[in-house]
Amino acid sequence: MATPRLARLPRWISHWLGYRPEAVKPLSKYEVALWSFITSFCGLSVVQAIFNYSDYFTERNVPGIIASYGASAVLVFGAIESPLAQPRALVFGHFFSALIGVCVTKLFSLMPDQARFESLRWLAASLSTAIAIVVMQLTGTTHPPAGATALLPATSQEIWRLSWYYLPVVLLSSVMLMLCALLFNNLHRRYPAFWIAPAPPKPATPPTPVPAPIDVSLEEEKAAKSPV
Repeated sequence: MATPRLARLPRWISHWLGYRPEAVKPLSKYEVALWSFITSFCGLSVVQAIFNYSDYFTERNVPGIIASYGASAVLVFGAIESPLAQPRALVFGHFFSALIGVCVTKLFSLMPDQARFESLRWLAASLSTAIAIVVMQLTGTTHPPAGATALLPATSQEIWRLSWYYLPVVLLSSVMLMLCALLFNNLHRRYPAFWIAPAPPKPATPPTPVPAPIDVSLEEEKAAKSPV
């Protein structure tokens, strides 16, 4: 079997990228709950600190956190083995959804008058999320909280005012949450379960053939008939 790429890195690097040479000892449900609390609190606090206390973002009226990342925290800190919580789904699911949400809402904003656009925001929101679901399915980046990321440009004036700047904000939020998950989860757990795709299942070992039982009575009969 080929050696995993992460195994070729120094142990002090590969550990924080989710590689373990041996099976990880499972935690009790109380330990899982405790670490989910600690890691989610720290991760969300880091993301909010970046946007709330940076003049660069406050001057551009960027919200302290995109609401959908509260749901992402449930996955990347509370259900870390789920395929929906892995880095590929987290980063690209949110980014594709944000891009679709902005594009679809901007198309609707081309209505002849503002009143007409406002009356059809609900349709832009539904269409954005529906398209985002399909795109995530086709690209293998399904991340349920990203459905809200696609919805927000049409439903939130605060997000709509960001316009295209919404995309780098979402990308930075995803990357920072992923880095926090790598740091905090790998203190006592293992994250991610995979980076690009789950490892293929090991081929089943064929059963060892069992020799047919010898009929003792038949062997004795043959021995009796054979000439001495």
